[in-house]
Amino acid sequence: MSSDTCFSGKIYNMRIVKVFKTNVNDHPDARHIIYLLQQTFINCKINFDLDDCDKILRVEGQQDFVNETGIRLLIAGCGYHCEPLPD
Repeated sequence: MSSDTCFSGKIYNMRIVKVFKTNVNDHPDARHIIYLLQQTFINCKINFDLDDCDKILRVEGQQDFVNETGIRLLIAGCGYHCEPLPD
């Protein structure tokens, strides 16, 4: 089953939320990573929850624009690690 929804013949891409466990624990670094992610994944809502024990990163956007591999590579380039949490 497709995650796209069709209304009167038009297909609308669904919004998804990807959640990652990270080892980011520094607020300035988190802000910098959010800035970089927003430059790459335009029109996505991106935030960290550094108070959570898993240092959660959430990326919400159109399914076609949220690229898990790209997110992981960008974070690795900043010297951190992230892994997707199961749905």
